[in-house]
Amino acid sequence: MATERLVVVGGDAAGMSAASQARRLKGPAELEIVAFERGHFTSYSACGIPYWVGGRVAGRDELIARTPEEHRARGIDLRTRTEVVELDLPGSRVRARDLDSGSESWTAYDKLVLATGARPVRPRLPGIGAHGVHGIQTLDDGQRLMDSLERTEGAGGRRAVVVGAGYIGVEMAEALVGRGFEVTVLHRGAQPMATLDPDMGGLVHTAMNRMGIRTVSRAEVTKILTDEQGRARAVATAAGEEYEADVVVLGIGVEPRTALARAAGLPLGPSGGILTDLSMRVRGHENIWSGGDCVEVLDLIAGRTRHIPLGTHANKHGQVIGSGVGGGYATFPGVVGTAVSKVCDLEIARTGLRERDALEAGLRFVTATITSTTTAGYYPGAAEMTVKMLAERRTGRLLGVQIVGGAGSAKRVDIAAVALTAGMTVDQMVTLDLGYAPPFSPVWDPILVAARKAVSAVRSAGV
Repeated sequence: MATERLVVVGGDAAGMSAASQARRLKGPAELEIVAFERGHFTSYSACGIPYWVGGRVAGRDELIARTPEEHRARGIDLRTRTEVVELDLPGSRVRARDLDSGSESWTAYDKLVLATGARPVRPRLPGIGAHGVHGIQTLDDGQRLMDSLERTEGAGGRRAVVVGAGYIGVEMAEALVGRGFEVTVLHRGAQPMATLDPDMGGLVHTAMNRMGIRTVSRAEVTKILTDEQGRARAVATAAGEEYEADVVVLGIGVEPRTALARAAGLPLGPSGGILTDLSMRVRGHENIWSGGDCVEVLDLIAGRTRHIPLGTHANKHGQVIGSGVGGGYATFPGVVGTAVSKVCDLEIARTGLRERDALEAGLRFVTATITSTTTAGYYPGAAEMTVKMLAERRTGRLLGVQIVGGAGSAKRVDIAAVALTAGMTVDQMVTLDLGYAPPFSPVWDPILVAARKAVSAVRSAGV
């Protein structure tokens, strides 16, 4: 049997999971695997970067699951600091550039995996490229930020401005507070955490202020001001305010890194992510797969594709892709949009649709919000938690859940994620047989209390 060649573009979760799974199914005599990674690191947890920055993780290497050397020892020709700059689909080859030497070469493939990830959103503003301005997506980004923080701290600087209040912005704000910085968060919304409805985001805002983070809502950043050396010194807003900064972190969000795919004419969705079928094959291309933060995935509740960059999805994509490349079969059916985070002691979680998502999907719905405790109220350490639930008005079908509360709150969202995936109604949720003991929950778990209230809302709303 002639040896086939698999080329993988991108060396993190999706790309190297795909390569590793394909290698398990086919040995080097059947499948040659060449992987290109533009950075220094592979198979790492980008989600752990804020905890490294904040000192909860001892060092950078703790975030690396498998090094380039370990991949090579498993029969994968992994080339770091090498960026693929062109796809020649008719010729079944890629052009790659060595970022240290500048030399370029073409590599042919029989099968191709695109796992190019995402990049931090960088608005086109004066000074956005200044020294001391950092987007955080890769481990190389994290290392550059750490180097900048150490220089700043060495010079006596202790002021940080975070632009954006999504998951990354909020987590980085907490990390910087942990390092002793005075932190200001500027964001355009009415409340932080746009992944939540504003009423739930308001709880996050209160918690951030309580831990000493200055949070400025409806702040439109217009420029980054720099000093004589070209380093960031302040962030200016449309309101005429200037917020002094020794370091600026961009937490506006990320966008799929799909310039290669776009130039090659591959199909892209509304968010600019690559479109695939359920086996993660690029639509219309039998021998090309894609996964991770560069793709759009099916939202099982809204019924449309969305860009949802999460390491959990990327690893699953890689397993599916590797199975397909290796001659097996697997699928990735879609997601319900589950995510968790925390700010200090406050845990934040959501799954399914927010109110505006449901409206955009043309759904009629009711909401129910309750406040309860994470354990029995009399048990030591009981913390307050708020649960918001959305249900379809006529059928009572669960549409979404948001949770904000103390320790022990966030992972309850997994109950809702399973219920959403199963297509359960809030009526059905009320009778779920959840575990109970005073150290773990009240007699009625907060999820069930919210479901009971949602049932009442559905019945009151009628058809």
